[in-house]
Amino acid sequence: MAGCREHRVYGMLWTVVALVLLVQLAGRGARALYFHIGETEKRCFIEEIPDETMVIGNYRTQLWDKQSESFLPSTPGLGMHVEVKDPDGKIILSRQYGSEGRFTFTSHTPGEHQICLHSNSTRMALFAGGKLRVHLDIQVGEHTNNYPEIAAKDKLTELQLRARQLLDQVEQIQKEQNYQRYREERFRMTSESTNQRVLWWSIAQTIILILTGIWQMRHLKSFFEAKKLV
Repeated sequence: MAGCREHRVYGMLWTVVALVLLVQLAGRGARALYFHIGETEKRCFIEEIPDETMVIGNYRTQLWDKQSESFLPSTPGLGMHVEVKDPDGKIILSRQYGSEGRFTFTSHTPGEHQICLHSNSTRMALFAGGKLRVHLDIQVGEHTNNYPEIAAKDKLTELQLRARQLLDQVEQIQKEQNYQRYREERFRMTSESTNQRVLWWSIAQTIILILTGIWQMRHLKSFFEAKKLV
């Protein structure tokens, strides 16, 4: 009886853990925001992304109209340049887009990816000295999947589609867990390296103090001998 109760408690705990992971994953998977940039300003964002994970970014721009003192609904003729760097600083995407666009890339190295955007303001006199609002929506992992389109293409039932979504979420959770283990390993290696350096520095200080003490004793001895005090 006690064994059954223990198994039931463990099952409830695992269910809670899985729900927490799914909620965290859902919160991290998609981000929508807007920001303002000047004529020559470049804005960058940092995204922590596991390896072999697809990322989709959608954006649109709105130019500030001085006459109406509001942002225009669209900015035809204005372009945005998108550049993405992996954790090693290698450029994996560098491309010019229009006033509205969508960029896609797949991470091959886990870690912090830098996503930078800036306008081609030097080509557009209308933007000179103005202000631009950029709406940016970044989707990571299974959030990049268009499930209605997948269901229509593969002719999936509602149950099959839900199972597909759960499998994709589990796969993304595994990638997140692998990335967290990777971060823990890097942190452990950094801590061990720091501790080793502190140890060697302490040893070096001790050796310097001992050598300084020996030199001072010999110097004092030679001084006293020269003064014929000993």
